[in-house]
Amino acid sequence: MSQTIAFIGLGNMGGGMAANLLKNGHAVRAFDLSEDALAKAEEAGAVRASSAADATAGADVVVTMLPAGKHVEAVYTGEVFAAARAGALFLDCSTIDVTTARRVADAAAAKGFEMVDAPVSGGIAAAHGGTLTFMVGGTDPAFARARPILSAMGKAVIHAGAAGNGQAAKICNNMLLGATMIATCEAFAMARRLGLDPQTFYDISSVSSGQSWSMTSYCPLPGVGPQTPADNGYQGGFATALMLKDLKLATEAAASVGASVPMGNAAEALYQLLANRGEGGRDFSVMIEMLEGK
Repeated sequence: MSQTIAFIGLGNMGGGMAANLLKNGHAVRAFDLSEDALAKAEEAGAVRASSAADATAGADVVVTMLPAGKHVEAVYTGEVFAAARAGALFLDCSTIDVTTARRVADAAAAKGFEMVDAPVSGGIAAAHGGTLTFMVGGTDPAFARARPILSAMGKAVIHAGAAGNGQAAKICNNMLLGATMIATCEAFAMARRLGLDPQTFYDISSVSSGQSWSMTSYCPLPGVGPQTPADNGYQGGFATALMLKDLKLATEAAASVGASVPMGNAAEALYQLLANRGEGGRDFSVMIEMLEGK
């Protein structure tokens, strides 16, 4: 069923997601602070809105894709709640802290709105290709309403439980990814120092107990395994700065509940060093260059 959707936040991820909603027959009212982002959304068929409140007015669904929890809370409490029609559904696809996600969801519920947190996995290519994975927190009725909208932008939509649990799943997953990539980079760097050909090591480890997604789907060395950002000078993909953001969210969440995450803490520290080297804009698999002293 076609719906009118307000899409707020049209960056590298949001722009592609909004385009897929349009391709699936939905009407999109788009808003972003960037003129370039708005122009691209218009070219794809969206209606330009002058503010978040303007985008929200009359929309059946509001989708947000924003940088951090403070932005999400400000947009919803400052504009969206007041402008939304009765019965509107809110989907926040940003990656933010669990506490803020739950606080905003509670505030929405207090005003009579249904809301889900639905952070994504898959990166920019998946956002444009409509193959994202959504991890969704919220009530069963809210998830049932959100699922068709999310399915128009992704290949997998998984209910993680109550409000905030989508964010919990995302940061746990990315903490695992960050730590695994470091271990993969260490192994390749050590293999080369020991005189082992990287392709030979890949051929062995990719079918052995050391196999991981970081190796077989996202190998950090150019020319080894499938095409990855390593084959493009570590451009594109998932920026080091974004991995560091997710790791900070993960370790902060772990501290708040007394969870022991020594590997997560170590990964955060290493990605902070990588970012301090000026690598924040390059793909997080560029970690291998730092480990090899390049």
